[in-house]
Amino acid sequence: MTIPADMHQALDRLADVGGFFAVRSGEEPAGGGFAPLAGLYAGGPALEAYVAEVGRRMGGADHRVAASTLQFGLAARLWSIGLGAYVLTGRVPDLAPDRVWWRLPAGQSVELWLPEPGARPGAALGETVLAHLAGLQETVRRRYGVSPHTLRGNSASGLVGALRELAGRVPGAGPVAAPVVAALLDEAGPLAGTGRFVYEEGLGAAFVRRSCCLYYRAPGGGLCGDCVLRTR
Repeated sequence: MTIPADMHQALDRLADVGGFFAVRSGEEPAGGGFAPLAGLYAGGPALEAYVAEVGRRMGGADHRVAASTLQFGLAARLWSIGLGAYVLTGRVPDLAPDRVWWRLPAGQSVELWLPEPGARPGAALGETVLAHLAGLQETVRRRYGVSPHTLRGNSASGLVGALRELAGRVPGAGPVAAPVVAALLDEAGPLAGTGRFVYEEGLGAAFVRRSCCLYYRAPGGGLCGDCVLRTR
């Protein structure tokens, strides 16, 4: 792998991996309309509108299902950015909620922007992302009744998904990222108890979560590949 010279270059390269890894950095992208994620997590009208839009795009899913899906999506984005940056640089960007800005263009996925990404040690990946998600998860639990068990499972599933994408698209990424993911998910890690994880070079990652993201309750929804209901 070619190691980018700084975090800005690493984030630019990550955008080529896939949409979940995309985050702008530096100058504000054209069009404006960005706001800090910290404000969204406060639980005001912006979050209500975002949840309603997610539900609409899911064909009329109720607010509880839409809120779980929103949290799942943002968790997957943050893990992808953090884990991807770690693979490329050995460091992770500062992903504090007041440093990550967002906007939701009509008919498109949420866009993220880091005005100044900074850099933290690679060992801070779990702390960085989970500290960010704590405020979102508390608000989603309180306002929409999504259980902490489901929200932790969403976070774990998003982490494994980020590993799968990196391993499949960035040469040499699997052996670098897999031990980090395993440490976060093992019985001593912060995501302990969320599921069973196995990684084998050449075969990839397998994960079965111990919760359900509720997608099956959306109109036309079904069971995800790692869902506990599928294995039952």
